Amino acid sequence: MSDMFVEKFRGLVPQYLEEPWQKADGIEWADLDNVFSELQITVPLALREFLHAVGNNEEIMEAYYYFWDPEELEIEDGYLLFLEDEDEAYTWGMLADQAEVPDPIVWRRNNATGEWINEEGTFSEFVFDMLEWVFTEED
Repeated sequence: MSDMFVEKFRGLVPQYLEEPWQKADGIEWADLDNVFSELQITVPLALREFLHAVGNNEEIMEAYYYFWDPEELEIEDGYLLFLEDEDEAYTWGMLADQAEVPDPIVWRRNNATGEWINEEGTFSEFVFDMLEWVFTEED
């Protein structure tokens, strides 16, 4: 398996938390494989690598919005859901039928209306942009 984004995702820990990345920050490949097999879902490479790199790091996973733990991932409305805001007003996902795309486009659902809006960026772009915004936001 190629590691397209693993090192970049691991780099989020020293970049924003000012501590070295540790193996405990991530989730083992085998554990991810077992969860996704039990859920019977295919997860795009970028999301798998994100969880492998930082899936156990609460400061990253709950930096502003809440990335779902692997066992919480679900498909709804044709989207693989992976993130929600604190008030559960919005949920983010990617088209489930594009799970073979390594780094698919992210969509946001307004939970009140059920309307989906294209975020116009891939999962990796979305994550890096969101975390930069969260950790560099002025008080």
